[in-house]
Amino acid sequence: MRYYKKLIGEKCYLSPINIDDAEKYCEWINDLEMTQYTSLAIQQIGLSKEIEILNGMIKRGSPSFAIIDKSKNKLIGNCSLFNINKLYQTAELGIIIGDKDYWGKGFGTEAITLILDYGFNILNFHNIMLELFSFNERALKSYKKVGFKIIGRRREAILIAGKRVDMIYMDILSEEFKSVFVEKKLMQ
Repeated sequence: MRYYKKLIGEKCYLSPINIDDAEKYCEWINDLEMTQYTSLAIQQIGLSKEIEILNGMIKRGSPSFAIIDKSKNKLIGNCSLFNINKLYQTAELGIIIGDKDYWGKGFGTEAITLILDYGFNILNFHNIMLELFSFNERALKSYKKVGFKIIGRRREAILIAGKRVDMIYMDILSEEFKSVFVEKKLMQ
């Protein structure tokens, strides 16, 4: 598989979404252990639907990226900015580390940092937010490490396995983010 180094970190880089990865994305989306932390758990997406989704993202030019392990040139997840409002300079962030061998090793945190750098310093967003289930402690730790702050909590908003859990809302402002790639590479 051929990937392109749009944004490069120490452990990983972000590459444009590749339609040839549809089967791998489909595998991840249908893995309940992985999707339990997302709203994808309730969906069943087959290969043809995943190809349609990826084609739509590519045609719209949405800021969606494959996350690639830099040392192995291996696809490990994806991240994107969506619900973009250019007038208000806002967006939402989503990320999946689909390869479980990469969980808890800092790849997600680095990928988030790279896409935030792109969002704030290339796309000129002012506010990027996200939401997560309250039991997703690994993600909460990662988001806080990057600089996200909790801005709200919707109590008992989600019912999973017969238990009510909270939805946490977080955001980060452009002035709260320190560039790790764009400033260093483009503003020399």
